[in-house]
Amino acid sequence: MLSAVDQLHVIQSGVADLVPLADLERKLAAGTPLRVKLGVDPTAPDLHLGHAVPLRKLRQFQDLGHTVVLIIGDFTALIGDPSGRNTTRPPLSVDQINENAGTYVEQAFKILDCDKTELRHNSEWLASLGFADILRLTSQFTVARILERDDFSKRYAAQQPISLHEFLYPLAQAYDSVAVRADIELGGTDQLFNLLAGRELMEKSGMDPQCALTLPLLEGTDGVQKMSKSYGNYIGLTDEPEDMFGKVMSIPDGLMPKYFRLCTLVPVDDIEKIEAGLASGSQHPNLVKRQLGREIVSLYHDTEAAGRAEEAFDRVFKQHEIPGDVVEIPVVMDAVVYVPGLLVELGLVTSASEGRRMIDQGGVRMDGVVIAPLQYECVRARVAGSVLQVGKRRFARPIQG
Repeated sequence: MLSAVDQLHVIQSGVADLVPLADLERKLAAGTPLRVKLGVDPTAPDLHLGHAVPLRKLRQFQDLGHTVVLIIGDFTALIGDPSGRNTTRPPLSVDQINENAGTYVEQAFKILDCDKTELRHNSEWLASLGFADILRLTSQFTVARILERDDFSKRYAAQQPISLHEFLYPLAQAYDSVAVRADIELGGTDQLFNLLAGRELMEKSGMDPQCALTLPLLEGTDGVQKMSKSYGNYIGLTDEPEDMFGKVMSIPDGLMPKYFRLCTLVPVDDIEKIEAGLASGSQHPNLVKRQLGREIVSLYHDTEAAGRAEEAFDRVFKQHEIPGDVVEIPVVMDAVVYVPGLLVELGLVTSASEGRRMIDQGGVRMDGVVIAPLQYECVRARVAGSVLQVGKRRFARPIQG
């Protein structure tokens, strides 16, 4: 095991908050493996690299010799986490929670070492609490303390409704830390209040309180908005290798160090050398980004798939070739085909208006040739069997259905 000083250097890489630092230094110096907690509510079935950021940090702790406690919030998901929300979050049904939880765990273990992970569900201890237990729990916090949360205070000031059950969410998350005797808890920057509530409750329960570690939100491929499916800027953990590599290659150069720190297993010292090389100009951004793409694809597939993905990227983007495995889609086509509508049927755009806009911007190709602006119709004999391309990565071959 690394020394406490060296471990702290690794742990602090990419971190937003670490509160209080002195407590973590003390815990590491004791030389006893720490219990590192992450609680997740299974609100969605599919994960992207943004969801994986805290999982990557957990894996770092595992590699340093510590124990990870991954808590599936099957009970707290019934409340709905209000963190960062300006409205009440709709709760999920039990069936939705169980279905999402199964998929989440499967994808999480693409990152975590299963043998070094303690998998728990917070219904184990929360579901059995009686009303008297809830009263004792709520007596540990004041309304004024709960209203210190940024999202609650803003909603209260704006006279927006706050359901009483939402006040119970940070208390329930805090109780999770007591139940598993956490030494440190991870979360996003919007979770700091909840993490500190866990520390407060542990202290009031006579326990050595946990430290709070938060991680920044990961910007998506557009480099502006946080990674989200709703923004269309995400890199999914289940994306195909070629698509994953291509998406990584589209991120802004300035985000590369952050992606290395938050999304890969590259050693911290090596990342610092990469960052210094980019700053000095001794490392070419394109070569660094290719390394980043290979690292990420290798994590969720394997090194061979990463190599093939890079070769496919070069064929399509560097050598301007069409990939050899373009999907064929049967479509009923009239003698004259309305191309924007066809693009919708092929799943290459979401609407005919988007199709027209992409054509007018020179973003649609047929067999590698750009379709001219305002050229929305084409004879079926020309379209059927051709390869239609929208943007850089979307391909389809329509065939007469």
